[in-house]
Formats: sequence, structure tokens, C-alpha cells
Amino acid sequence: MEYFVWSVDPIAFSVGSVRVFWYGILFATAILSGLQYMKWVYKKEGKDEEELESMFLYIVIGIVVGARLGHCFFYDPSYYLANPWKIIAVWEGGLASHGGGAGVILALWLYVRKYKVNFLWLLDRVAIPTALFGFFVRMGNFMNSEILGKPTEVPWAIIFSRVDNLPRHPAQLYEGFSYLIIFLVLTYIYKTKKSLVDRKGFLFGLFLVLIFTVRFLVEFVKVKQAAYTHEIALSTGQDLSIPFLVFGFGLIVWSLRKKVS
Repeated sequence: MEYFVWSVDPIAFSVGSVRVFWYGILFATAILSGLQYMKWVYKKEGKDEEELESMFLYIVIGIVVGARLGHCFFYDPSYYLANPWKIIAVWEGGLASHGGGAGVILALWLYVRKYKVNFLWLLDRVAIPTALFGFFVRMGNFMNSEILGKPTEVPWAIIFSRVDNLPRHPAQLYEGFSYLIIFLVLTYIYKTKKSLVDRKGFLFGLFLVLIFTVRFLVEFVKVKQAAYTHEIALSTGQDLSIPFLVFGFGLIVWSLRKKVS
């Protein structure tokens, strides 16, 4: 069987000694898309759009710091504890979505303390473009030929020739397009289901359940990323997804039982 061969150079273009990577372009696109989406939300709800610039500075810092620390201490703690100066070497790669998610939540908590915005109201709305952010990031992983799937013989398998000649599950595409669908579903609910949107915490809880269900399931066909092993069958990514899933389910139930204010 002939499989699709993926051999794209992760460098989009170079200007002198400066190299611009596809991952960086897609990461920046994710941030800008999220900003534009939130501008639409704020305009729709009559909020001050000028507040978004400060909020997105908090979010970007939360994503980068959280995702980097998550990668270092969730996936290869022994290496980074032995080489702490490598923690800041973001240019060498290594960002963990679970850490990025926790970083954003913490950053928004700090933001609302300063700007007096309802925390759950904001989380409900930021969650929607965050799903779109996940799509762009996984496309960046695909361009980098990283976050690989396990070898397989399914007809849609892809050979990442920059890595090896084995046909593999395109795990990045599984996740990326699932996140895009989740973004569309959440947007539909936000635009058409006011009774659910008014229940603070519902959209954020649904986001957590959908995103981390996808992550949990895709991990079964993904090469394990952690540098260490443990006796249980679940991967580190699955272990980290469970608390988010439980919290998401709990938030949905709480929001549906709570009286709308």
C-alpha cells in the first residue's frame, strides 16, 4: 500500500540569518484569531474592547509560561531539574497543552482580580477561541512532524519522512480537526442557546469535557511523549486530562443546577 509522504520543511522562509518557522506563524495566527474573536464577543455584548489588549497580554504570558513549565515538569522532570537553565530555552521546543491551559486559567484569575470582571463569565467566552487556538497549534505540530502517532497500516496513515519511513496515525490532524469542530459547536451554542450561555460556567465546563475527551482518546494512538514510564497503562497526557475532565463535568452540573443570575 502506498501512503502519503509528509516531508515539508518546518522553516517557512529565511531572511538572512533569521529563520521563520511554520509553527511560529501558526502560533501567532492562533493568538490573533483569538483576539479578533474576543473583539467580536465584546462588541456583541457591549463591553469595552480596550480591556482586551491587557487581557491578551495576560493570556499570552500564561500560555507560554504554563506550557513551558508543563512540558519541563510533566514530561521530563529529571532532565530539567538537572539542567534548570534549559527551562527558559523555549526556542528548542517543548510546550505542553495541559500546562498552557492551567497557565491561562491562572492568568485570567489574576486579570479579573485587577479589572473586576466576572471570572466564569470570562472563562466561558475565552474557552471558545481557545479551541481554535488548539487547532492552529496542532497544525504547527503537523508542519514540524512532531507529536507523532503510532505506526499503523490504516489507509490514511502518513509517513513523516523527516522522522522515519513508518506509516503512522496522523495524531496531530485527529486532534486539530476535532478542536476545530469543538470551536464551531461552542460558537453555535454561544450564538443560539442563550439559556445555556447565561448559566455561568456551562460553556467552560463543556469546553473542558470536549477538549480533554478528545485528548484522552487520541493518546491511545499517539507515541508517548514523557521521558519516563510508569506501571499504569495510561499515558502522561491521559493522566493529566482526567482532572480537567472531572472538573469540567462538575462545572456543567453545577451551572445547570445553579439559579441563573
